[in-house]
Amino acid sequence: MAAPLQVVATDPSSRARAGVLKLPHGEVRTPAFVPLATKGTVRGLLPAEVAELGYDMVLGNTYHLFIEPGHERIADAGGLHEFMRWDKPIITDSGGFQVFSMGHGTVADEIKGRASHGGARHGKTLGITEEGVSFRSHVDGSTKFLAPETSMEIQAALGSDIALVFDECTPFNVTKDYTARSTERTHRWLERCLDWHDANGPEGQLVYGIVQGGVYDDLRVGSAETIAASRCDGIAIGGSLGAEKDQMYEVVSWTTAVLPDEKPRHLLGIGDVDDLIRGVELGIDTFDCAMPTRLGRHGVALVPEPERRWRVDLTGAKFREDDGPLCEDCPCPACSAGFTRAYIKYLMTNRELTGMRLLVLHNLAFIQRLMAGLRQAIIDGRLTEHAAALRGGAMP
Repeated sequence: MAAPLQVVATDPSSRARAGVLKLPHGEVRTPAFVPLATKGTVRGLLPAEVAELGYDMVLGNTYHLFIEPGHERIADAGGLHEFMRWDKPIITDSGGFQVFSMGHGTVADEIKGRASHGGARHGKTLGITEEGVSFRSHVDGSTKFLAPETSMEIQAALGSDIALVFDECTPFNVTKDYTARSTERTHRWLERCLDWHDANGPEGQLVYGIVQGGVYDDLRVGSAETIAASRCDGIAIGGSLGAEKDQMYEVVSWTTAVLPDEKPRHLLGIGDVDDLIRGVELGIDTFDCAMPTRLGRHGVALVPEPERRWRVDLTGAKFREDDGPLCEDCPCPACSAGFTRAYIKYLMTNRELTGMRLLVLHNLAFIQRLMAGLRQAIIDGRLTEHAAALRGGAMP
C-alpha cells in the first residue's frame, strides 16, 4: 500500500508540515482539526453544514456506538458513513479512553480531585486483564466486555477510514512502574489488533497505533519507537500528557522527535487554540477535541483574544446590551448573517437550540480558518510570522 500521507511542504524552523492524507472516502488536507461526531453526529449540525465549513473528516466514538445503537445495526445500515449521511472520511477511536475513564476519570478529574465520570451513573470499569476490559454500560448498567479484537471488529463494522488500536489509557497520578506496565500491555494489545485487522479488516481501512508512556521521557520515546516500528499505518499520541500545557508540549515533542516522516500523526483529545498552534509546530498532522462544540453548547464563543484563552462567555449579564457580532469581520454563518452577541445571549439564557447551533457553527468555523491558515503559512514559508500573529491576537 502506498504511503497514505503525502507531505507537500515543511517548515524549516520547526517540525511543522503540510500534506494530504489519502483515505478511501476522500482526502484530508493537513494539518487539520477533526470535529467529534461522537454518537454519529456533530451535535446540532447537519453533515452538509460541517462539510460547508471546510472540514474533511469527523471522529466517531466506538464506545458510544457500540453501546447504542450497536455496531451490527450500523453495519446493517451500510456502515457509519451511510448511517449518518457523511460521505467524507471518518476516524474512529478504540473505545479505550471511555472505558478507562469510567475507572480512573479524566486527567482533569484527577488533578482537580473530582469523581470519575461514572461515579453518579451506571458506567463503571469492573476489571482489567490481559484479555481486555469488563465494564458496566453507562446507559443501562449491563455488563460489557471490550478486547483488542472486539474493538477492531466494531470499527470494521462501522467502516471507518481510520481505526485506532485498543490501548490502556494510563491515568495521570500513577507511578512510573504502573505506567511502564500499562504501556507494555498497550504494545501487546497493538499486536493483537493488527493481527485481527490483517485477517479480517475491511479493505482500505488504515490502522493507527497509539503511543502511551505518560509523562516519562524514556517510556514515551520507547513507546513511540515501538509503535513506529510496527505494522500500523499511522501513529496517534494518547494517554496522560501532563498537568500543564508546557508539560504537554514537552511530552509531544519527545514523541514527534522520534517518529518517522512517512507516517501520519494524530494528537488525541487536544483542541485549544494555543495547543493547535504549538501542536502544528511540533509536527502533528491531525487533532480531535470536543472543545469548540462543547463550548458553543454552553454559551462560549471563540474570539481572537489570547488573554482570555480565545474565549468569551456570552452568558454574562453585560452582553444583554451588546449589539456587536461575535467577532468583527468574521465570515461564519452566525456573524455574516448579522446575529448579535445580545441576541445569542438571549437565546442561551432561554436555552434555545438556535443559540447553541449558532455558537457551534461559529466556533467550528473559527477553528477551521485557524487550521487552514496554519497550513497555508507552512506552504508559503511564513509559519513563524503567522503563528506569532495568532498568538498576538490576530483573527484567523
